[in-house]
Amino acid sequence: MLIDKIEQLLKEIKEVHASNAEELEALRIKYLSKKGEINALMADFRNVAADQKREVGMRINELKQQAQEKINSLKQAFEVKDAGPSDLDLTRTAYPLEFGTRHPLSIVKNQILDIFNHLGFTIASGPEVEDDWHVFSSMNFAEDHPARDMQDTFFVEANPNDVTKNVILRTHTSSIQARYMEKHQPPIRVVCPGRVYRNEAISYRAHAFFHQIEGLYVDEHVSFTDLKQVMLMFAKEMFGPETKIRLRPSYFPFTEPSAEMDISCNICGGKGCPFCKGTGWVEILGCGMVDPNVFELNGIDSKKYTGYAFGLGVERIANLKYRVNDLRLFSENDTRFLKEFQSAY
Repeated sequence: MLIDKIEQLLKEIKEVHASNAEELEALRIKYLSKKGEINALMADFRNVAADQKREVGMRINELKQQAQEKINSLKQAFEVKDAGPSDLDLTRTAYPLEFGTRHPLSIVKNQILDIFNHLGFTIASGPEVEDDWHVFSSMNFAEDHPARDMQDTFFVEANPNDVTKNVILRTHTSSIQARYMEKHQPPIRVVCPGRVYRNEAISYRAHAFFHQIEGLYVDEHVSFTDLKQVMLMFAKEMFGPETKIRLRPSYFPFTEPSAEMDISCNICGGKGCPFCKGTGWVEILGCGMVDPNVFELNGIDSKKYTGYAFGLGVERIANLKYRVNDLRLFSENDTRFLKEFQSAY
């Protein structure tokens, strides 16, 4: 009888098992495909007496449901078995993964650039591997200037017979200013951030590489007063509204007159402390009016235009803001040090 066949198939389905996906597919075809055994029962269903059709129909549906559930359970078992070992990392820490933070130099650099951006300066960039012309010659450095010496500059390719053909790592971001002046006529108002390199002994006070931001403003009737006002606004924005500045005469080949700029010590408020060596002042940057020779070397009419330039070290500003006593910490990637700046931006 048909009922006996259904009961027999039910027993078979409860006991079936598969060791791989191929065997599972074979079971599905055997029982649930169009030519499978359950579908074949429907041909015999036509011959069932009318008073038994209800019971037999219910039993066939039950059989089909049991077969489908069995196939699905075997399929799920294979998926869990396959995914388990590859997704489980037994070396992973039980603690939640921590979020990273910006590097303190990036925090300070972005703050500096934001200030000058609000003052109308745009950002310019250039290559770190440079030629002698853009680093030195175009900036009014004489061929025998000490900065060209091996003790200060990293040479990628040195040419003893013609220093103007040297390939070097840039020692300042003034090379970006030179490249910008080659392609643009005044008015020019740019800041030039980037990494620079000096052949110096590494210590807590100095490193073989560091980061600079230099600025250049060129237009008609630009004066030293304009430079002083911009520097004062920068100092107040960076270190607080009570900050004072002073300018001391200095020398740079690319500016005349030139000055070193100090700010009132932001630690002691100008009263004197070990950080400012009791003077109440801390040097933060160099600046000055662009030497007319620099304009002529870079294709700008020095009789029509004047301008000022300034340059500051990002590490120096970061030291003043965060009182870091060892420059090497900025490049060692010590996570204990970096975690101190998680809320600094």
